Amino acid sequence: MLAAAALAPMLAGAPTPARALSDGGTEPGKNGLLKPVNTALPDWTSVSEKLGGAGDMKRKVMFHTGLPRRDLRVRSRKIDVHPALALGSHVSFVRYGDGSTLAMGDVVVTEDELQQFIDVLHKHRIEQTAIHKHLLSQAPDLWWVHVHAHGHDPGAIAQGLRAAFDRTGTPRPRPTAAPGRVDLDTAGIDAALGAKGSVDDGIYKCIFVRRETITDGRLVLPPGLGSTSAFNFQPLGRGRAAISGDCAMIAGEVQDVLVALRRAGAELVELHNHGLRDEPRLFFTHFWAVGDGVRLARALRPAVEATNVVPAGG
Repeated sequence: MLAAAALAPMLAGAPTPARALSDGGTEPGKNGLLKPVNTALPDWTSVSEKLGGAGDMKRKVMFHTGLPRRDLRVRSRKIDVHPALALGSHVSFVRYGDGSTLAMGDVVVTEDELQQFIDVLHKHRIEQTAIHKHLLSQAPDLWWVHVHAHGHDPGAIAQGLRAAFDRTGTPRPRPTAAPGRVDLDTAGIDAALGAKGSVDDGIYKCIFVRRETITDGRLVLPPGLGSTSAFNFQPLGRGRAAISGDCAMIAGEVQDVLVALRRAGAELVELHNHGLRDEPRLFFTHFWAVGDGVRLARALRPAVEATNVVPAGG
């Protein structure tokens, strides 16, 4: 009893887990899960205002804001890393049938910024679900922090994220630039990987999503939220590219993917989780490769085929 009394003040101030926050809303589906609802840009005005910049809609359910670290000059394996290759902080917001909102994102911070950034997230009851690396031997030293929040006040979540971003050098969001062209054989890359890619700020990206329905506690995640495999190509001239990639896997796929990546000549960076409550449980491996873009794409195809994914839609 004395131990319980001593713990009570701490428990009273502890953040409520995402699973508990979804209770008490409108009636969930027969399987007890809550599904995303369609929204439009005007529904997220308070979020974009508090984040300090524009965002866009993904799949009619996700409000997405990108905050790439254009303020940093990063080198990895003697290559200058373009912000869109591996420095793309971003957050997404999804509304559910009970009126609650889920926010998930991945944020790039320097090692000097990391602890204060996390302290501010704690102050605003925003969870960290992963802290890891995406690049090898990078300078300056960087960390990637996955953030997670769920509640009925999306403006408050956005305000907490903005306060944390303000403890870093992260630039304010800005409108997405026109796609443009890249100095790569993109048709050859598409054919090799079996997916139609797109240009994002000078980087060619081929994205895949899991075929399964992925849940976070009682929340159904829309395709592409926290469960993508991404192959990002930065042109180096004469058809060569630096690739920063990420494969989303269930446990039974992990070893086949790791073997396939190494056979393709890719360097493995990390093997970890991005979430805490996902089902099926997902694992992610980040990798790095440099060489002819089409040849690398062809060599990486077995890693794609070892996972239960399909090319992402719009």
